[in-house]
Amino acid sequence: MARLSEAGRQAESSEPSVMPHRLRGLSGKLLWLTMAFVMMAEVLIFVPSVATMRLRWLEDRLNTAAAAGVVIDGLQPAELPRAVQDDTLMATGTKAIALRKDGTSRLLAVEDMPVQVDAKYDLSDVPALQSIGDALYTLILGGDRLLRVYGPVGDSDMIIELVMEEKSLRQAMLAYARSVFSVSLMISLITASLIYIAINRMMIRPMRRLTRSMQAFAENPEDPARILPSAPGDDEIALAGRHLALMQEQLQKTLKQQRNLADLGLAVSKINHDMRNILASAQLMSDRLVDVDDPMVKGFAPKLLRTIDRAVGYTNEVLAYGQASEPEPKRRRFPLSGLCQEVRDILAIGPDSGIDFVDMIGADIEVDADSEQLFRVIHNICRNAVQALANHGLDDPGVVRRITLCGQRIGSVVAITIDDTGPGLPAKARENLFMAFRGSARSGGIGLGLAIARELVLAHGGTIALVEKPGPGTLFRIEIPDRPVALDDWRARA
Repeated sequence: MARLSEAGRQAESSEPSVMPHRLRGLSGKLLWLTMAFVMMAEVLIFVPSVATMRLRWLEDRLNTAAAAGVVIDGLQPAELPRAVQDDTLMATGTKAIALRKDGTSRLLAVEDMPVQVDAKYDLSDVPALQSIGDALYTLILGGDRLLRVYGPVGDSDMIIELVMEEKSLRQAMLAYARSVFSVSLMISLITASLIYIAINRMMIRPMRRLTRSMQAFAENPEDPARILPSAPGDDEIALAGRHLALMQEQLQKTLKQQRNLADLGLAVSKINHDMRNILASAQLMSDRLVDVDDPMVKGFAPKLLRTIDRAVGYTNEVLAYGQASEPEPKRRRFPLSGLCQEVRDILAIGPDSGIDFVDMIGADIEVDADSEQLFRVIHNICRNAVQALANHGLDDPGVVRRITLCGQRIGSVVAITIDDTGPGLPAKARENLFMAFRGSARSGGIGLGLAIARELVLAHGGTIALVEKPGPGTLFRIEIPDRPVALDDWRARA
């Protein structure tokens, strides 16, 4: 019970979590990333724009002071009253205004002549990088400095100079920054929302549909209603959905086959238990045939005993099929013709069957293989050929019904061909050839014969294949290579 509860806890911990909240899922991450990227883009735009705003603000102050300076200059040599100077300085936001003309400089208006100026700026020629650096300094660290700003008056040779506090400039830049930040935040929200809605509709919603389908299918894979319904579209997600539905259908078929195989295995194990008892009794009775003096009985008794021994051996191996692979071949060299003759005797093709069994294997051909396993391979294919020819062309005396066995050695490989003149394999059997429970060529067959034959041939390092031929019928070719000889063993025999 403790083990069961522990397994249950592990199964629960391995289950996938529920669908995440939208703001924590892909759509939420997309929303936050879009806002972050838009804000980053706005920051990259803000730096040069605030530098441009600073220059424009200084130029506006300079132009205002230049307009007042030109008017005051026209009143010379009279001097402005103190009240007018104060009004002019207040209107321009400066502490002093001076005009340089014809090499002389005239102080037009002054509040209190400053002792020292902290920084000076020539607006006639400002490099871009220097403008950005000055703007960032003013925005971050400035506000307490006294500035001297000068530049030309229009296209004339006059230069207007003014002295002003940096505080008003920094306040204007901060107001501009707040305005840009608000607009940027609004743009990022609108852009992120539009992208969120579009991506959520085009990608996230179909992906959620796929995820829900996988979760529902995992809860009950055998329910056909859990298969993902097909959705229109030619994009990648729609294609993935169709592939997922196809995979779910194939998985359901596989699960159904596995369930059928489990039922079949249970039935075979029951039948196999009774069959072994029956064969054991038949084996005991067959042993007595050796003592019979009838020559015909003496001729057939050894073959009958070998057949029953094979049947007993097969019943012992039936339960191992699907749990382990076939046993390793016990290889030895033996004449191939004797094995083929034994296959012919077991098939018991009588003269009244109308089927000719032609054995064209020479007596000198030897094969390096497990005789019992190779017997099973050739017997399975020949038995299928006999079954295919049993009802083929009965109403047409001109139809030739023949099974031909040929064999030849080419170097270290023995090639065996089994040819029949039957109706041939149907298309379904060709598609699922050598596949257990799917490659049967006749009604009622389970398709194990060719699957077992292929497994046995591959265990010998050989190949088995269906060969196309111009006439009707079926032609199988089996190639069995000799075992490689170790150099030390060859030297010892030499």
